[in-house]
Amino acid sequence: MLNLLTECDVAQRLHVSLASLRRWRLERRGPRFIKVSSLVRYRPEDVEEWLAALPTGGAGFKHDAVSSIEAERYRKSARA
Repeated sequence: MLNLLTECDVAQRLHVSLASLRRWRLERRGPRFIKVSSLVRYRPEDVEEWLAALPTGGAGFKHDAVSSIEAERYRKSARA
């Protein structure tokens, strides 16, 4: 059986509010998720992959790790 994370689990691990995580999902900028009926669940490996693709330490974006679309979304959200 899969070890799936709930919205609350992911929000706690990322130290963000549940509302932020839900907004990211609506804006298609957070970790990949799956729907189990009406429930939202996250695979731990999807959350880790998403975190690994985020820019770090001012080194800029690695275009092989982050698609140009995701990079542009991140830039727009950082300006807001």
